Amino acid sequence: MQLGIIGLGRMGGNIARRLMRDGHEIVAYDRSHETATALVDDGAIHAASLEALVANLASPRAVWVMLPAGAPTEDTIAALAELLEPDDIIIDGGNTFYKDDIRRAKALRQQGLHYVDVGTSGGVWGLERGYCMMIGAEGETFERLEPLFETLAPGYGNIERTQGRNAPDDRAERGYIHAGPVGAGHFVKMIHNGIEYGLMQAYAEGFDLMKTKSSPDLPEDERFDLNLADIAEVWRRGSVVSSWLLDLTAQALAGDARLDNYTGAVADSGEGRWTIDAAVEQGVPTPVLASALFARFRSRQENTYADRLLSAMRFGFGGHVEPPK
Repeated sequence: MQLGIIGLGRMGGNIARRLMRDGHEIVAYDRSHETATALVDDGAIHAASLEALVANLASPRAVWVMLPAGAPTEDTIAALAELLEPDDIIIDGGNTFYKDDIRRAKALRQQGLHYVDVGTSGGVWGLERGYCMMIGAEGETFERLEPLFETLAPGYGNIERTQGRNAPDDRAERGYIHAGPVGAGHFVKMIHNGIEYGLMQAYAEGFDLMKTKSSPDLPEDERFDLNLADIAEVWRRGSVVSSWLLDLTAQALAGDARLDNYTGAVADSGEGRWTIDAAVEQGVPTPVLASALFARFRSRQENTYADRLLSAMRFGFGGHVEPPK
């Protein structure tokens, strides 16, 4: 299948590469010529502009936008809307606020264009592991794009099938779902990221508590000089708190148990705030998720070992660098 991709950074570039590995044809555009050239070397067709990208795609076209939420995505979709033709599809695979998806879809529908929101999880590891995708779209549009989702998803892999699951649709087991109409994909991904904040905060606080168990402020017979790297490692093996985030924690601690390479200033990219906004709007209590978000705000004022571990996990799964002080 042919696809245009705009934005070839950590996620967009690897999405393109995974698709090309399976025989899909990619027309690629990025403002950075160097970034685009690297993808062309891997087999993509380079487009020097949005106009060139659209011209290189056969009708009906599909264009995947993989840019930061806000103005970069908004402006690009507005520009594409002027270039595309009826029955073409615009896909937003970034972390967009779901109400913006709904608004855009209504506007684009008046021009005969289709809009799809794809909540995409997998970070910098997606090229090899595949991407978990939560997709909001009209039914027919989803089906047109499904060959792309099948390639990008992890597939069954080596994960045991859930006992008692008899669902006739096995897409979820293969790593992607048609979550519902436009907006549903990014809504589910928003909640996913809110939960991610909470999980990461729980690990960070727990390891911080263990680290301070060696404090001279404690009675001598109650001090433990715990090996945090070993604890993370043993928890990976048979523990009920094992997870990919714990794997990344163990990897970070194995490299530097003190985490001196991290300041502990932890950014939030928007989804956590949107999750709490949705909780307030819907009257649903989410104290853990709210606390995790506020902890990130606090981390930019005073940093703890827990904050440094949060930074290490974020860098591990997504290549996220710390915000400047």
